[in-house]
Amino acid sequence: MAGNTFDAIIIGGGPGGYVTAIRAAQLGLNVCVVEKQHLGGICLNWGCIPTKALLRSAEIFHTMTHAGDYGLSAKSIGFDLKKVVKRSRDISEQLNKGVGFLLKKNKVAVIDGEAKLNGPGKVDVAGKDGNKQTLAAKHVIVATGARPRTLKGLEPDGKQVWTYFEALVPETMPKSLLVIGSGAIGIEFASFFNTLGAKVTVVEVLERILPVEDAEIAALAHKQFESQGMTLITGAKVTGLKKTKASVTAAIENASGKPGGKKTEIKVERVISAVGVQGNIEGIGLETTKIKTDKGCIVVDEFSRTDEPGVYAIGDVAGPPLLAHKAEHEGVICIEKIAGLSPHPLNKGQIPGCTYCHPQIASVGLTEDAARKAGHEVKVGRFPFIANGKAIALGETDGLVKTVFDAKTGQLLGAHMVGAEVTELIQGFVVAMGLETTEEELMHAIFPHPTLSEMMHESVLDAFGRAIHI
Repeated sequence: MAGNTFDAIIIGGGPGGYVTAIRAAQLGLNVCVVEKQHLGGICLNWGCIPTKALLRSAEIFHTMTHAGDYGLSAKSIGFDLKKVVKRSRDISEQLNKGVGFLLKKNKVAVIDGEAKLNGPGKVDVAGKDGNKQTLAAKHVIVATGARPRTLKGLEPDGKQVWTYFEALVPETMPKSLLVIGSGAIGIEFASFFNTLGAKVTVVEVLERILPVEDAEIAALAHKQFESQGMTLITGAKVTGLKKTKASVTAAIENASGKPGGKKTEIKVERVISAVGVQGNIEGIGLETTKIKTDKGCIVVDEFSRTDEPGVYAIGDVAGPPLLAHKAEHEGVICIEKIAGLSPHPLNKGQIPGCTYCHPQIASVGLTEDAARKAGHEVKVGRFPFIANGKAIALGETDGLVKTVFDAKTGQLLGAHMVGAEVTELIQGFVVAMGLETTEEELMHAIFPHPTLSEMMHESVLDAFGRAIHI
């Protein structure tokens, strides 16, 4: 096919969009990606990658300030915030170019511009240069991602009240900072700024931080964050912000809003609004289709099909979990179905979640509470970092590995971790769940010594009363 006609058009060049395009090309489809801003999307440019670069700088700074714990000495330890930020931006730029190279290598057409659905199989594109064109394809995949959610009265202004966009490129280090929301985004930024010396307060409307995580893991993380100097206020909400040239005063009250509830004020230099994200569903022509939306996301079936024939949606715009790796796999399944293959639907219960704060947090599957509520009789295993030789050698003894099994069948229902490098360990449990591994098989698996991964083995053993090293 030539010109403006393709087998598939993908609207959005983020993780879901560009991975889907590459898989489509591998399957022999003629495909194009329409991207209005930058390849790699929010994840690569303003999310996953740059935040991890910032957190890596903070991690090294933390280690340097604790050099004495390792028998080392270091003087005049400090940081240059502009260079820290520049490193983060340079890494994003490098990967952005890498995505462009991969698409070119796979002969995927990339069109710069803003796309809008315009009838069956038609997509109008308004280019950055003002030129307009209409593309045609039997299949159109919407992968427009999401943006920061805002709350009335707490709207970011980009100067004193930040979203994650501004928090990624601070010009100066605030002496004090309020983070509204304790999900992954809020906690990661709280960890970064706290490590580099800001006085950080986190306010969470629910009764505990990290509300999607296992309660026991969240409690341990809470304790660690407080020991690092963070102030964590749960069961409370920020009801208003008063700004002056030099500060922001936040009004805080109990989340119930009942009369007589506790009220207080906090004065800080900067505020980060981390109250979630919402799908980019506006301005893309959904009103001209039969597509349904729910809670700001496009409604799809197990193969990402919408109610409009020939139109699909993947990634954040198609609903939670709002994770780059979910978007990628969702896109691959979608395009393989389009190409006539027989992919299995995505099992959302086996999608891992990671938070790259200090200590790190990682999980997959059901929490202990969710497993019990689902009717499972459970066996729970735990193994602390303090009992692991590698963790002690690393000087990282704060943490826990927790596993949840069905007591009758031995099925691994969930795994939850807090501690050093757990974001690299969780994939072991993800693979185990995907292969429907039983507790018996995990107990007979040989884990190398000395490694942090041994704690995974010991946690399994502990669930069945067979732990060795504790």
